[in-house]
Amino acid sequence: MTLRVVEWSTGTVGRHAIVGIDAHPDLELVGVWVSDPAKVGKDAGRLAGLDRDLGVLATNDRDALFALKPDAIVHTAMTDDRIVEAIADLTSFVEAGINVVSSGPVLLQFPYGVMPDAMIGPIEDAARRGGASLHVNGIDPGFANDVLPLSMTSLSQQIDEVRCMEIADYSTYYQPVVMGDLFGFGKPMDHQSMLLTPGVLSMGWGSVVRQIAKGLDITLDEPLVERVEKVAADRDIDTVSVKIPEGTLAALHFEVVGQVDGVDRVVLEHYTRTSADQCPDWPRPDSGDGSYRIEIHGEPFMRVEMTHHGRDGDHNVSGMIVTAQRLVNAVSAVVDAEPGLVTALDLPLVTGRGLVTR
Repeated sequence: MTLRVVEWSTGTVGRHAIVGIDAHPDLELVGVWVSDPAKVGKDAGRLAGLDRDLGVLATNDRDALFALKPDAIVHTAMTDDRIVEAIADLTSFVEAGINVVSSGPVLLQFPYGVMPDAMIGPIEDAARRGGASLHVNGIDPGFANDVLPLSMTSLSQQIDEVRCMEIADYSTYYQPVVMGDLFGFGKPMDHQSMLLTPGVLSMGWGSVVRQIAKGLDITLDEPLVERVEKVAADRDIDTVSVKIPEGTLAALHFEVVGQVDGVDRVVLEHYTRTSADQCPDWPRPDSGDGSYRIEIHGEPFMRVEMTHHGRDGDHNVSGMIVTAQRLVNAVSAVVDAEPGLVTALDLPLVTGRGLVTR
């Protein structure tokens, strides 16, 4: 059965989602929402960078899209700087009976223990009233630190520590709000960025730490532990998102740690550079400019390095593609799921079925 899908936003992830929906044999794009008035009335194919029209015109009319009665919304709008508003949007979607796969807010990837029950309850209640499901995922938080590490642990005899790492050069990552406001790149070293405000890392990535713990049936100490290492620029640096003057924040290493009786058991960490030659003592990808590395310490020790890049060779572009495709390819499974919040622990195996080049 072909599922009717609305794409919600056409930004850095959304335009790739449109391409993915169009390419998927089980999905039909029936609507596109945009926040930019200049995009209203433009064909989805052109907004996605395709060389053809798809016959679907973008709109900022929510009611018109709801009236289409889509089976699902692929929601890829920016949420990092509007979490409360985004949760209200998602709640309204499921209450209207529309299933949702979304790239954020990331704390909904596994909200239990991250968000108070008073915030989770209304979302779940709305989903049950509407008979719809909501699944938040992507690549990170998402596949690289939920499905991938938990699948690896199925090979373990004893587990001492699960460590999920992102190692990446963000110099070609185009997200000015994320780079400048959230991370604080280009800001004075003593600047308190949103991301490094105590507790925010645990909101953003604590969900993956807690989901791994749930999958391994361990109870973590409270609160989660946050560790941060900041590195200043040794020269002026230009990235596609922000300019980084010498002496300002240019590289960041952080950890979000789940401990049991004071011992690290589940660790999420990021090594984020804004120039390839920074921090030579930090880990580097085995190949390319960005990777996800999973290490399972125990018996046996296991390590998997996941790298990706687009056809143009850039890993930041392909990072947007894999985020979009994790959502697009999960649509059918989420539509089939029981109403409510759906995590990676609830879904069956999601594959790229139907996408092999013909």
